[in-house]
Amino acid sequence: MSDHDESEEESFAQQTLIQAIENQLESGEPPAVRATLNKLTLVGYEREEILHLMALVLAEEINAMLRDDRPFDQAGYESAVRALPSLPGEDSHE
Repeated sequence: MSDHDESEEESFAQQTLIQAIENQLESGEPPAVRATLNKLTLVGYEREEILHLMALVLAEEINAMLRDDRPFDQAGYESAVRALPSLPGEDSHE
């Protein structure tokens, strides 16, 4: 696979994750997604940046599901979303 194909796949995956976040915002489920969007908007983050951060959290949860062969951890996902802008695995000493 060429570098170009890989970057296209990454871009597609990113867009797919962002669409999933948009769907969560539209449906209001889980509420943590809307609450975090509002919180980060208030402290000066741009919507696009917030969606990107949430997509990274969703990607991490999906990777963990596949790696550990387990179901989606809704509580863990919501907790990680609420912890933004700290990403999973980062120290929150910022």
